[in-house]
Amino acid sequence: MQTSMLIVVLLILSTIAFYLGRRRAFAVAQGKIRNLHSLPSYYGYYVALWCGLPALLVAGIWFSAEDVIITGILVDNLPPEVRSLESGRINLVLNDIRNLVSGNVTSREADASMQAAADHYRQLRATSHAALSVIALTLVLVAGSFSLTRIRPEHRARNAVERIIMALLVACSSIAILTTVGIVLSVLFESLRFFQTISIFEFLFSPHWSPQTALRTDQVGSSGAFGAVPLFTGTLLISFIAMAVAVPIGLLSAIYLSEYASRRLRSVVKPLLEILAGVPTVVYGFFAALVVAPMIRDAGMSLGLDVASESALAAGLVMGIMIIPFVSSLSDDVINAVPQALRDGAYGLGATQSETVRKVILPAALPGIVGGILLAVSRAIGETMIVVMAAGLSANLTANPLDSVTTVTVQIVTLLTGDQEFDSPKTLAAFALGLVLFVVTLLLNVFALHIVRKYREQYD
Repeated sequence: MQTSMLIVVLLILSTIAFYLGRRRAFAVAQGKIRNLHSLPSYYGYYVALWCGLPALLVAGIWFSAEDVIITGILVDNLPPEVRSLESGRINLVLNDIRNLVSGNVTSREADASMQAAADHYRQLRATSHAALSVIALTLVLVAGSFSLTRIRPEHRARNAVERIIMALLVACSSIAILTTVGIVLSVLFESLRFFQTISIFEFLFSPHWSPQTALRTDQVGSSGAFGAVPLFTGTLLISFIAMAVAVPIGLLSAIYLSEYASRRLRSVVKPLLEILAGVPTVVYGFFAALVVAPMIRDAGMSLGLDVASESALAAGLVMGIMIIPFVSSLSDDVINAVPQALRDGAYGLGATQSETVRKVILPAALPGIVGGILLAVSRAIGETMIVVMAAGLSANLTANPLDSVTTVTVQIVTLLTGDQEFDSPKTLAAFALGLVLFVVTLLLNVFALHIVRKYREQYD
């Protein structure tokens, strides 16, 4: 039985179990619901969860281990001359076998041994799916029968269902947390490998970035330079320009829409502002490269300034336009959430509308506004496409917005593009840059939490 068909069958059987459990509850209560501890639907949910969850759990574990076990069996049955190859060559052979099974193109013409291995692989998968189907359906029948026998008037079905749902919620939360921990550990371990080769002080404080290491010792440029200061300054420069555009425009737009604009105008302007968030970043990149950058270059030449064809100013301006909705939309929602009683109290004391906005509403909404601004900062730091198309790839250590610069995210993409071996400092440098971005984001979040706690104590 195919995977999708098995899941559909399990869902159908769980639905049938729900109605059987509900019907069983009515039967044991003799038609009087007040004799039951819980509502009849909770008994149905109880039986349905017992039928579906164990089978789905076994299916998930089975599918996670299936490929490893089948691959191990397949490798053991390969010809001796294939098993004696290096691990990388064996992986290529296994990929060809999988492609042959799925009908895709193989790297070489399939011979008799490969065809036999593909047939064996197909047979192992069919056997695995058949065994899983038998086990899952048996679990459904056993668990369903067991849960039906437990339905009695005094059975606390609602409590049991709530405990199961709580366990599912905890499991989902744990998956999110473990995923975050896994990402951090993977970046940290690879970064430590990089810092075993390159000094952390050179990485953080050297002004020279040229990670083009050579493949041979006699090749020109065999020793790269891994000073990331130009990347940090480029990222800060472009992010500062973007925030200088997005924060004033976004915050003032939010204040106008929430406090001054009519309901009709607000219903038109706010969706138009939020459309900016839905435009793909590559479109912003084209706009920056084809319109904004030439405009800035022509304006600079008319003033006698030396402006690069790709500049930090062009990328920052377009990035600022892109993240305006992050500031305006979130700030507007936070300002509207300020209690009307604060406004009425300020007006009752004789304050004007502008004084109420400046001295009452904005301080009360400051934690949410700071959160929106920090979200916009994170968005600006992590942007790649606009920087590639409008600011270039040159790692220049400069504070001049008219020069070409690059950012941390752009270099991460550049270092990990193409076929790379994760043993060279050039590739491992991408993980070190990612670790720096993670630490910066963490510090921003800590600062935001400090601001939120400080002002929340004043307005709670």
